[in-house]
Amino acid sequence: MTKVIATLIAGLFASAAFAQTPAPAAAPSKAEVKTAKAEAKETKEVAKAEAKETKAIASANADVASAKADADVKKTKAHHKAAKTKAKAHADEAKAVEAAGK
Repeated sequence: MTKVIATLIAGLFASAAFAQTPAPAAAPSKAEVKTAKAEAKETKEVAKAEAKETKAIASANADVASAKADADVKKTKAHHKAAKTKAKAHADEAKAVEAAGK
């Protein structure tokens, strides 16, 4: 019976030792802080580069759209001018036919 009591007492001491709260975590080392700062800086630079690239792409797309619009305007003006020239040519031809018929 004394062995059983001794075992129970030893078990209580052992469980009490494990039930203690753990020690607080140590502060991050200087190397860890530098690494974290470097990663944050890299992330910031990547974000800046991506924003710059997006802005350049948007600008290029706007330039392309502007060039297409200018080309469409020139094309429309050319068609209008050609139509006027054709109409004038037909009118001149009609006058010539009418003059030849008199």
